[in-house]
Amino acid sequence: MELVDHTIINLIIFVLAIYVGYHVVWTVTPALHTPLMAVTNAISAIVIVGAMLAAALTETPFAKAMGVVAVALAAVNIFGGFLVTRRMLEMFKKKEKKSAATEAKQ
Repeated sequence: MELVDHTIINLIIFVLAIYVGYHVVWTVTPALHTPLMAVTNAISAIVIVGAMLAAALTETPFAKAMGVVAVALAAVNIFGGFLVTRRMLEMFKKKEKKSAATEAKQ
C-alpha cells in the first residue's frame, strides 16, 4: 500500500509550479520582458511537439481529446506570444518625422 497517492503528489507539484511561476514572472524587469517572451515562444514550440506526441500515443477518446486541446492551447500561446513580442519591438523603433511637403498637403 502506498503512503501518498500519485494524484496528490502531482497536484502539489502543480500548485508549487504556479506559485513559483507567478513570483518569477512578476519580478522580471521590463527590459528583460522581450527576450523572455522570445524564449517562452521557443518553449511553447517544444510543448506543442510534446502535446502532439502525447495525443498520438493515447488510446482512449478522452485522452485524445485532451491532447487536441493541449495542442490548440499551445498554438494559441505561441501565436499570441509572437504578436506581443512584435508589438513590443515596434515600440522601440524610431518614428519617422514627416517632411514639410507631406505636412503642407494635410
